[in-house]
Amino acid sequence: MGLLYVFPVSLEEKDFAAVKDQSMTLKTYGLPYLFWGYATAVIAVIFFMFLAVKAPVLKLVALGDETDTWLGYSFLSVIGSLPIFIFSFFFYEKRIVKKEKLLTLEHRVYGIKFYSESFVPADADAMTIAPYLSSPNLARIKASEESAGFQNKGYFTLKLKTADGREVLIDRHSRKADLAKLERLIEMIP
Repeated sequence: MGLLYVFPVSLEEKDFAAVKDQSMTLKTYGLPYLFWGYATAVIAVIFFMFLAVKAPVLKLVALGDETDTWLGYSFLSVIGSLPIFIFSFFFYEKRIVKKEKLLTLEHRVYGIKFYSESFVPADADAMTIAPYLSSPNLARIKASEESAGFQNKGYFTLKLKTADGREVLIDRHSRKADLAKLERLIEMIP
């Protein structure tokens, strides 16, 4: 999630990085304000769509049999739940909690933890940063000077080697330097 939801890279970012009682918690930043504009536009479209179909759907519910009633209420509930689903992207938060030798990755929506997994690192140098390029584009394959700006450069991944031999993705980012700072920050708590 590091390409949209970015972790802090220093303890000076007080709202998103905290050290307390030999435990460190790192929280991702929210989406940029530009995305709130997109959400407003999408919510406006959904609202106008609801206004356009409200009367026919309510008439279908009132005049139809139980199947039509079920379909009408199902459609209205889907339309009503779309804003909640859209806003969940804005209130999503990923946390890294490190306490002694235990590293925990938490995923929260609206402040409610819906998934958490804990890992014990294999050794002191258990984290690695590696480049990831899933599919090079034509500009990358030809590697000419004119198309250098159009090359797919991929991104970098920060992975943790656990004591049980698994390799876990901690974060990904387009800048290797930011992942290196994040790695040093996580390793601060022994």
